[in-house]
Amino acid sequence: MPVTDIEWSASEKKIARAAFERAYEREIEALMAEVKARAVDLSDIEDLWRLHDYLSARRHEIDGKYDYRYTMLLFVFSQLVREGWLQIDELQGLEASKRSKVAALARM
Repeated sequence: MPVTDIEWSASEKKIARAAFERAYEREIEALMAEVKARAVDLSDIEDLWRLHDYLSARRHEIDGKYDYRYTMLLFVFSQLVREGWLQIDELQGLEASKRSKVAALARM
């Protein structure tokens, strides 16, 4: 069965949503901490525009990454694991085949 044709039970959907939200919150918290640290060093308008450009790029990246369509979730989870925003064990409760696909994709 192709990864995009996988069925999700009601309990798996709850587990997936919680893991998705935790990873998102972690990444946003890290981004906010980084922005606060950068804002302290603003000394002129060019610094401000660089911060603006950085935030625009990060928003584009984050908005594109966090795609909660069930057809995309295994790919999203694998990227989040690879980047360190999510741990495989946070997907406990999903079918073993789903977790192993996420782990395999994360190693790519």
